[in-house]
Amino acid sequence: MATTTNQQRETHRAFSDIVRNEFTIDEASTRRHPMAVAVAAGLTRLALGWVFLWAFLDKTFGLGHETPGEAAWVNGGSPTEGFLANAPSGPFADLYNDLAGQGWADWLFMIGLAGIGIALILGVAMNIAAFSGALMLVLMWTAVLPPENNPFMDDHLIYGAVLVLLALLGAGRYLGLGAYWERLPLVRKARILR
Repeated sequence: MATTTNQQRETHRAFSDIVRNEFTIDEASTRRHPMAVAVAAGLTRLALGWVFLWAFLDKTFGLGHETPGEAAWVNGGSPTEGFLANAPSGPFADLYNDLAGQGWADWLFMIGLAGIGIALILGVAMNIAAFSGALMLVLMWTAVLPPENNPFMDDHLIYGAVLVLLALLGAGRYLGLGAYWERLPLVRKARILR
């Protein structure tokens, strides 16, 4: 019996080593071009942060790119109505049509856009920003099912995956305030805040 237990432990240890070596993003995976990886991660984080922050600004003030001034949130427009009310005839169309224009949904959506955008731009709270952003993007993906140009894949899923990758890379440290943020006592205690 002890031999089986030792064999199981060795098998488990070997498997853990493989998983750790194959799925850990660390210095070894960026050793050849660490500065290029850092700059690329920082620029990608800033770009995605601007995507979220611009959506917030345009929907709030009707800057005329996607949201005309009369439909701005500050002018009584609903940031969720246009997108959700026009959800295609996918499996969640009825749910999203019912949510379109609801005050609580507008507030939740806009707080999410602003919070995620600001966190990404600054490079702080990357874990929360990446999780929240990926969740928001997956929910938006479910609203456009089926995607227009592919059976299932679209930019919402790709952006969500990139957000997760940026959090794993610690991209807030590059071209951002993440290194300072991570030294805060509260952030040291609660790693989810990194």
